Amino acid sequence: MSSESLAVKGGWVVTQNPKREILKTDILIENGRISQVGKVGKADEIVDAKGCAVIPGLINAHTHIAMTLMRGIADDMNLGGFLEKTFRVDALRTPDDILLGARLGAIEMLRSGCTSFVDMYYGQDMVAKAVQESGIRGFLGWVVLDDKFTTQKGSPLANCGNFIDGHRDIPNVHPFAALQGVYVCSEETLLKAKDLAYRKDTLLHIHLSETRKEVYDHQASTGKRPADWLYDIGFLSDKLLAAHCAWLTMNEIRRMAERGVSVAHCPVSNMKLASGQEAPVPEMQAAGMPVGLGTDGCSSQNRLDMWGEMKTCALLHKAQRLDASMMPAQRVFDMATAEGARALKMEKDLGSIEPGKIADLAVIDLGNPAMVPTFRENLISNLVYSCQSDCVRDTVVAGRIVMKDRKLLTVDQSEIAEQAQKSSEKFFH
Repeated sequence: MSSESLAVKGGWVVTQNPKREILKTDILIENGRISQVGKVGKADEIVDAKGCAVIPGLINAHTHIAMTLMRGIADDMNLGGFLEKTFRVDALRTPDDILLGARLGAIEMLRSGCTSFVDMYYGQDMVAKAVQESGIRGFLGWVVLDDKFTTQKGSPLANCGNFIDGHRDIPNVHPFAALQGVYVCSEETLLKAKDLAYRKDTLLHIHLSETRKEVYDHQASTGKRPADWLYDIGFLSDKLLAAHCAWLTMNEIRRMAERGVSVAHCPVSNMKLASGQEAPVPEMQAAGMPVGLGTDGCSSQNRLDMWGEMKTCALLHKAQRLDASMMPAQRVFDMATAEGARALKMEKDLGSIEPGKIADLAVIDLGNPAMVPTFRENLISNLVYSCQSDCVRDTVVAGRIVMKDRKLLTVDQSEIAEQAQKSSEKFFH
């Protein structure tokens, strides 16, 4: 349980409020929410943040957390070989493997100051258990695809509905409907999943235009590019968060923006698999689309590290456009915080340090050599270009300290890492 009141005192508070103010001040947290940003007196518990920056918890807008056990399973392979290898290994995994992989992933994210993640997978009941144990915040999408393509027992759509109904009242668990992609989802499946999301009032998530092959194959079978086809069948909506979107035309961007679609940009995964060049993120943002940042799963990205994702995002777009002013640090930091929250339709609760918001925070040690020297003027740049996971000292989720002085308080990191090492042997030998 979180303390009744918690004060974080004396740090540089990176508010991410509409003015993007950085304040040398305190934060008062009561009953899991921020009640005050300003000078605080007494509290039940105090975190001394002198010499530190206090930031909104980072938001990983797209991943497959349980795939941590497949880290390094299919590196340096072209997409076809990668998919063949990962699908074969994935078929061997048990519910216990999913739980263990999710526990390991939650540890990695919390240690890096990431307090929320968006997940797409089956077996989300196991992932939800890891969320509850670790104290992280999970937006958990049960994956839906046509019955003829699934390895799930029963209908994926029914499984998704049952998962949402069984988990919607669990703290820190936000269940929703997720779709694998247009290559395994018929028009009927897509529209039924959209209907489910509207009836249950949940997020809707899909892999979209991740690869050139996906786009060309869909164009060959339907005569339309995927996003255009989804627009025409009435699937696009303001509940939809689309992952990757590496192969979009300007017309598709305009149509997605018109329908209020959000995007999760996964630059490291797309680069490593050589599956997408540079997603047209500047054009999406210019069209008013909320764009968050995601790591994708560890079988492709290897890490669940939002610091590396931020830096890579900035460098990729600068290099591709031959413009060093492209994708500046503040915009990239927004993508991992305030814009990530907007992409999840959670901007009223997450993404900034303001009174009334849920108290999801990370405390960054500015004395770490990677962060020296830091002043107000270069703080955001240092967070994007210099910061790394070992700079994170404390992590707070819903007002509860889940990591203090770099030690997790909710789960046994050593035991879980040992179990994960042993359990994953069967995938590699």
